[in-house]
Formats: sequence, structure tokens, C-alpha cells
Amino acid sequence: MPVSWIGQYVRNDRMRQRLGIYSESLSNAPNPPAPFPEREGGDIISTPLSVSGRGWGRGALIANRYYSESLIRQISGSPRIWIHAVSVGEVGVATAVIHALKTMMPDCAIVLSTTTMQGQNCARHKLGSMAVCIYAPLDFPQAVRRALSAIRPDMMIFLETEIWPNWLTECRRRGIKTALMNGRISVRSIRKYLKIKSLLTEVFGGIDLFSMIGEEDAKRIRLLGAPAEKIVINGNAKYELLIGSEDGSIPEKMARVYHVCGQPVFVAGSTRNHEEEIILEVYREILRVFPDTLLIIAPRHVERSDRIGKLILQHGFACQFRTQLNQTPRTAPIVILNTIGELQAVYSIASVVFCGGSLVPLGGQNIMEPAVWEKPVFYGPSTEDFQDARLLLEKHGGGVMVKDGHDLAQKIIYYLSHPEKAVMIGKCAKQALLHQKGAAARHVKAICHLTELQKSKLY
Repeated sequence: MPVSWIGQYVRNDRMRQRLGIYSESLSNAPNPPAPFPEREGGDIISTPLSVSGRGWGRGALIANRYYSESLIRQISGSPRIWIHAVSVGEVGVATAVIHALKTMMPDCAIVLSTTTMQGQNCARHKLGSMAVCIYAPLDFPQAVRRALSAIRPDMMIFLETEIWPNWLTECRRRGIKTALMNGRISVRSIRKYLKIKSLLTEVFGGIDLFSMIGEEDAKRIRLLGAPAEKIVINGNAKYELLIGSEDGSIPEKMARVYHVCGQPVFVAGSTRNHEEEIILEVYREILRVFPDTLLIIAPRHVERSDRIGKLILQHGFACQFRTQLNQTPRTAPIVILNTIGELQAVYSIASVVFCGGSLVPLGGQNIMEPAVWEKPVFYGPSTEDFQDARLLLEKHGGGVMVKDGHDLAQKIIYYLSHPEKAVMIGKCAKQALLHQKGAAARHVKAICHLTELQKSKLY
């Protein structure tokens, strides 16, 4: 269970017992109480959607809630490594890690679990036969026990900020090595995590390795009770797949789709609620100097697209949806990207890029993605969830922070007026990205060391 969810509910011991979040001594009891009844004949229990703050997808609730014998037979090789990724973002990290694992440990068997249907679909599409993809068990003692008995991993890897107390406790009881990989603890989250430090310290004591992204993440997880001798710093594997991912044919294809003929293109990526109003006012200022500028808005949640369309009309602009461009050419000055998975390609035709979630206090979004195409990246002051990326970009001179909408408009106009400086910033952003090369391999080397220690104890 993600610690963000635990923090909402772990108020006292009675509540902990009701939710199945037991101390190690209680988890080791012969028959700990089950919070919800299991479905007869299944390996995984189900639970109401409302119990999770992270949002269990429909797939995690209604798809196969047991691991069939035919699925288990697909898991071949040694050691058997189970990686848990929640959704699409973590699956990207997992993909980079799995490629490195297969290079260093070609005989290993890899199981990848997700909790959301989107994550599951993404994992199967990206990995094919490289991993057996399954839905994760819910973090209740009996569900976790049955899942571990079925999969029988030699090692359990949790990605980024996924701390599942019962799962980790049961792994420890069975002698299964555990690791937190590509670990990060943001500035925003540390405050609420400190409220449950006693629980986290207990859980962290059973984890064998904390392979963290950066020094600040390492400091914060030490503050939460992780043993210092188990912490290493290896960079951010999330950016590994971005390196070398650019396809030279993509910009031409995107230019055709969006009917770009040399005019400036302003891409506002992963925007959040209330940011679109700011972006539209920024766009209005840009048009006074560059009247043929194309604006592409890519909301973080595509289900907001219709609402954004109405907002654009209220501001006096015409717009089209990306899905409409499959049948009719673009004529409107604004396009709403209402599809999933195309934003990275759209960045290829941008003159300037703004990364959302940063002009509102939501911690930001992935500001490294535009760097693949050597694009100047603009972002607001709220980048707490991507602090490592911001520091890296700014260290190399590849990022531009803005105070507010007016500042964003002025800086975009400046760089559109001085394209040679925009190109220079874009090249610096690419260098910042290349600095992360090898992060996945470094994380995996730490895992290999852990498996060697395990073998030495066995023999």
C-alpha cells in the first residue's frame, strides 16, 4: 500500500488492525485476521475502490484476481525477480531496469506487476516476452501470502515511492530479498511521511537495499528511518529510455498532422486544472508579437479535454481536438491533445515548451521529456516532485523557471525573438539528459550485488 494511503488512515492501533496493517509480531501470528473475505478459489482478494488514495484501476479489481498455473509456467529462469510498478509512469522506469537486468543477468526470470489497467496494458506493449506481466495483490496479509506462494520470487523490487507494509513484512518473513529502486521522496511528501515515521522505520528495517535517485532523496529516506548503510545513490532510471529515443521521422510526421509550416509552436504539456486559464492569457500576449503561433495544449488528464475546449471558446479562441485531425486538416490556432502517448512526439515540433503542474502548487511534471528534442523547457516554481530534474537542467543551463503567467509570456516572447538563444538552451537540456545515461545499469548493479550476497549465504 503506498505510504500516501497509509498516512490517511493509520491513526491508532485499532485502525491499523482493521486495515490489515500489522506490526511484524502480529503479522507472524499463525492466523492474523483478514480485513475482507477472499473469493473462494482465488489467490487475490478484492476490495472497494475507495480504499486506495492512489486509485486502483478497474483492471486491478475486475481482471484475473488469481495466478493460473499456465501463467506460472511462463515464469522460467533464475533468479526470479518480481518488480512492482503501479501505473504507466513506473512502468517506464521498470522497462529501463528490465533491459539492464537482461543484459547483466540474462538467465533471470522477471515478473512485473501493476495495479492499474493502463499500467498493465503499457507493460505488455513495451515488454512483450521480456517479462510476465500480472496485476498486483492487494496489500492484505492473506492476499500477499498467496501471491508470494504462487510467484515464489527470489527478490522483490518496489519502484520509486511504493512502500507496501504487509507485502514487505511477508517477504522478510520468508527470507526474500527486497529493494526500493529509483527511490525518491519529494519535498511535498516528506511532511506527511514524518507523521507515520514509527511505522515507516519498522517497515524500512526489513528492506535490504534503498537505491535512490539523488542525494536529497537519500537524506529524506534516512530521516524517515532507513538504515544509512543500506542506502546508495544511482540517478534516475526514468530518463534512461528517453536517451536515444528520438526518431528522425517523427518531426516531419507531426508537422504534417498539425499542419505546421514554419510558424512558432508553443506546446503546453501535462497541464493541470486552472493552468489552462493562465496558458491562454500567455498565448494572448504571445499573439501580439507572433500572431501565427500555434498552441498545443496537452492536459495531464485527457478526460478534461472537453472542459478545456469550452474554456478556450470562452476566451474567444477557436480550437480543434487532436482526434479530429485524423479526418480534417488543422485550421484552428489551438489544438487540444486528447490522446494518450503522443506528447513526447509532439514536443519534436515545439519552438518552446511549458511543462505543467508547476504554475499551480501540484509539484510539476516530467520536465526532462522535451530535452530529447533539444527544446527549451519552461516551468513554474512548483517542481517539488521533479526537483532532481530541475536541478539537473538548471546546472546545465537547459531550463527556464518562471514566476507566473506574465513572466512566462515575456520569456517565451524573448526566446522566440532570439531563436539562437533558444537553440542553445535546448542543446544544454539535451546534455542534462545525457548526464543520466547509465542510471538503470547502476541500479541493477546494486541488485546484482545483493543477489551475490544471497548466493554466498546459501553456499
